[in-house]
Amino acid sequence: MSLRNLHKMLVAFPFFACTSLFAAPLVVDVAGIQSYNRIGSPENTVLLFDVGANATIDSLSYAVNLTAYGRSFLSEMRLAFTNSAQTMGVFLTPGIDDIAPGTGSYAQSANLADINLDFAVGNDGILRLEFFEGFNDIAGSDGQWNFGTITFGVNAPAQSVPEPAGVLLLGAGLVLMGCARRRRGAGTRAM
Repeated sequence: MSLRNLHKMLVAFPFFACTSLFAAPLVVDVAGIQSYNRIGSPENTVLLFDVGANATIDSLSYAVNLTAYGRSFLSEMRLAFTNSAQTMGVFLTPGIDDIAPGTGSYAQSANLADINLDFAVGNDGILRLEFFEGFNDIAGSDGQWNFGTITFGVNAPAQSVPEPAGVLLLGAGLVLMGCARRRRGAGTRAM
């Protein structure tokens, strides 16, 4: 490989390396999740996602379809998304204005940072989701999240430890310097 080709490759490399600095949003499919009881009940569906140590949840958007059974109301079907210790987080009530049973579709988005509801998940990097009821009306499931997704904006903190892409870039630079030095050294011997 010529020095010119190596230089072109190293110039293009940072564009690929930089993609590791941005976190992708977390999209959660809620199809078929049952809504049972008040928060903390062992019947409730709990999902855990590793979003990275000390990542911040800074936005939310959802488009979901819910059904509340019997005497349960759509406004009682809720989601708590918190850190694993459940000390920081937000409650989401998609059907907040529907004080009746039945089926409803809801869509909304919010920049949590703009309304001071953004939070960091902590050192373990776990985002905890618990689907629950605001009031338990009937035995068994009070409702179901029929279909839809909830998308969480995840903002990864600046890394103090170099990422693999940065280490590769540094290594490639050292190789380039070594090649240039070797070439320069070979040229002086020929004289």
